[in-house]
Amino acid sequence: MTEEKKRTRRANGESAIYLGADGRWHARVPMGYKDDGTPYRRHLTRPTRKELVDEVRRLEKQRDEGSARQPGKPWTVAKWLEHWVENIAKPVVSENTYDGYEVAVRVHLVPGIGRHRIDRLEPEHLESLYRRMQSAGSKAGTAHQAHRTARTALGEAVRRGHAAKNAAALAKPPRMEEDETEVEPYSVDEVQSLLLEVNKRRNSARWMLALALGLRQGETLGLRWSDVDLANEYLKLRRNRLRPKYEHGCGETSSCGRKAGYCPARVQVRRETKNTKSRAGRRAVPLPGPLVVMLRSHRETQARERAAAGNLWTESEYVFTKPLGGPLSPNTDYHDWKRLLEDAGVRNGRLHDARHTAGTVLMLLGVPDRIIDQIMGWEPGGAARMRARYLHVTDPMLKEAARKIERAIWGAPENLAVDKDQDNGV
Repeated sequence: MTEEKKRTRRANGESAIYLGADGRWHARVPMGYKDDGTPYRRHLTRPTRKELVDEVRRLEKQRDEGSARQPGKPWTVAKWLEHWVENIAKPVVSENTYDGYEVAVRVHLVPGIGRHRIDRLEPEHLESLYRRMQSAGSKAGTAHQAHRTARTALGEAVRRGHAAKNAAALAKPPRMEEDETEVEPYSVDEVQSLLLEVNKRRNSARWMLALALGLRQGETLGLRWSDVDLANEYLKLRRNRLRPKYEHGCGETSSCGRKAGYCPARVQVRRETKNTKSRAGRRAVPLPGPLVVMLRSHRETQARERAAAGNLWTESEYVFTKPLGGPLSPNTDYHDWKRLLEDAGVRNGRLHDARHTAGTVLMLLGVPDRIIDQIMGWEPGGAARMRARYLHVTDPMLKEAARKIERAIWGAPENLAVDKDQDNGV
């Protein structure tokens, strides 16, 4: 028997390589243990010993790095995504994040790439899906949402050994420029026009918290009186108001014939608020004097509304409520914003544009970056990126910069006038 054919006792974890009776080279590579604790080995075969050794070394490297496929039937992309979104992501992410993942998985990823085996998925499969989505009318932002979902889900598959690589991390999503519109923050004059109209409305302080301090919609609607310290002129942000989610209350047959949100017996299945998840989001924000006055007046008005409503009042600790108490709906709040813009004669814009406005005004006033980050609730690691996104250089800023350059290089305006007179021979 030749030396190559001879088998010898191997150390634990060592691969076995031998020439089989079929004339091909075979290997048994230890890969760990199955769920029941028994050893798991992969069988490989190649026509030459060199080819087999190369493949064995590649598989051993994957095993040692923890990236090799685990024993059992390989996952399809569809089965993995459905398992991941319901059993891995749902228990640990926010309701809004889960909703985004679930839609991307159900509507786009499973129909588009679900039949592939997860360990054989390639970046080109995903890139082809993004192109098909856009050809069917989806915006680049929708394709990006599908891409981010796939990248997160497949990253978890790689960490658990179900795939050797994350195809979504290698794929190129479509460019976003076509879908992005440049945000133009409201000018000081527009903010003042809004302020005049705000003073005529119920919950007036709600809008000034957005325009002056940049509070997010969820932060403002989730604010409770225990979070507001008017004596010391600050408020604490600790939680966010969530968008309501309903299910039919008229039975499994949905006999009312309406969407769940309009069902007469609808059932709220989502909690009202969630705690702010980031440390930067849990923050204290100083209140300007006029806002303190507005909030004091608002509290007195709310007390009168409570007394007038009597038993009809829905008791809650929220700062901003419906006319008969209870938390404001984010959808109602959005439509109130649109009416405010129209009544004030101010151009249409997103509610979130008020946050851009507040950040830009803080920059215009020369507030230090660290204080801006605190007020806006930005994490230290990503604050520079968020400032680049939210703080906008306006035309007045550019003109002021031009005047500063003029004074620095050419001198004061009166000196320029003298120089021009001299050039003209005066």
